[in-house]
Amino acid sequence: MASVALRPIVFSHRVLPRFRSSIASPLLQANHQQRSISVFSSYLITPKELNDGLRKNVPTKISTSPRVIPLCAAWFMPNDPEGRTGIEAFKRKRIPQSRFFDIDAVSDTSSPYPHMLPTKERFAAAMQDLGIRRDDEVVVYDTEELGLMSAPRVGWTFRYFGHENVRILNNFRLWVREGYPTESGEITPVEKSTYEVHTHHPEMVVQFAEMKQIGDDYGKEGADSVQIVDARPAARWSGQAPEPRPELSSGHMPGSVNVPFPELLDPDTKTLLPEPELRKVFESRGVDSSRPIITSCGSGVTAAVIDLALNEAGYGDSGSRRLYDGSWSEWAARVSESSGLIRKE
Repeated sequence: MASVALRPIVFSHRVLPRFRSSIASPLLQANHQQRSISVFSSYLITPKELNDGLRKNVPTKISTSPRVIPLCAAWFMPNDPEGRTGIEAFKRKRIPQSRFFDIDAVSDTSSPYPHMLPTKERFAAAMQDLGIRRDDEVVVYDTEELGLMSAPRVGWTFRYFGHENVRILNNFRLWVREGYPTESGEITPVEKSTYEVHTHHPEMVVQFAEMKQIGDDYGKEGADSVQIVDARPAARWSGQAPEPRPELSSGHMPGSVNVPFPELLDPDTKTLLPEPELRKVFESRGVDSSRPIITSCGSGVTAAVIDLALNEAGYGDSGSRRLYDGSWSEWAARVSESSGLIRKE
């Protein structure tokens, strides 16, 4: 039975805007009460572009105009050898006037899996606490230590909740190297906002039930329309190295393609590679641009790096791309090797 081909989601009818575009559609702008055109020309921006944007957009206490808000998404793996945390990295060095987005806290805390998407109420409450308004231009960035890694997940989360005026900095390590200003110290309190979520895009996400059906149908005639791209390190994907969460088996989903996300980054600056080089990586790994793509990783964070890279490379149809939020943390907890749904090679 070719059940994958009979999915109820019709990609060509998706309403989510393609995020290679620098400005949200007029309809979305009206719905979200976005009152100004973006100060940036692309989704992925350079340190110079951000610095110029901040200098041209200095907020005042009486201004109600949309602001440029740097948002730190610093995050480290749970098995980080140095025991580092995002909040400590934020306090140590950050872009002036930044706010801190805690990936672990702004999540579905009722889920047994780490940093799953929060409810729209939880996301709105977090934005209110951060003093972010619906029409603010949010620029998300990572840590100097790791380079581009967790910011794409936060940018993806903003888009999921209909906040189209969001950008990704490429990246904070380069910001520091190029001598742009930084600050340190405790978090400065901000005035709460009245942020509300007007819409969200569940079509950006794939759930476990569908993933399991794809796995069960792998190899059957007509059941190969969807391609899974896994961002984890090759040794974890192949089952030769353990997962950072020791209770989980390593390995991969049937039919998945491994593109370790560091291969998409410059080895020195950890910025995203230029478009031609990104395309070469995807082609060399056998990623088929003609098929719908589901991105996955350990827990849904670096899957968004793959999503960003595919977008920046113009590789495949962004309207037929989704992210498996539970990723390997959910998959390996809910299936077994004996079922054939965990492959090692």
